Amino acid sequence: MSVRRVVPNIHVQPEGLERSREFYGLLGFEEVMNQGWIMTLASPTTPGAQVSFLTHDATGPVVPDTSVQVDDVDAAYAAMLASGAEIVHPLRDEEWGVRRFFVRDPNGRVVNVLEHR
Repeated sequence: MSVRRVVPNIHVQPEGLERSREFYGLLGFEEVMNQGWIMTLASPTTPGAQVSFLTHDATGPVVPDTSVQVDDVDAAYAAMLASGAEIVHPLRDEEWGVRRFFVRDPNGRVVNVLEHR
């Protein structure tokens, strides 16, 4: 299993999406995804440099602190279960094309572990 990208997630109020787009746009970020409840901005010159803003999570119980995209989410899930880590949101296929789960890290942060399908 390997990591493909890591994206910080910032929990915002609904009006925070537009304000964040404007602010981070001053740093060169551009919107690459917007589903109304989650918006991701990326650098046009370094597409892997990304930050996401969420008003809530569409199916999860909390807004995760970080998203980690891996090449084998099933292996990651099995490793987390075997380690005894707290699964906050079970492994599932989402309607927007990702397979994911949430797990709590040793610092209490919630990590969204995902694979694009």
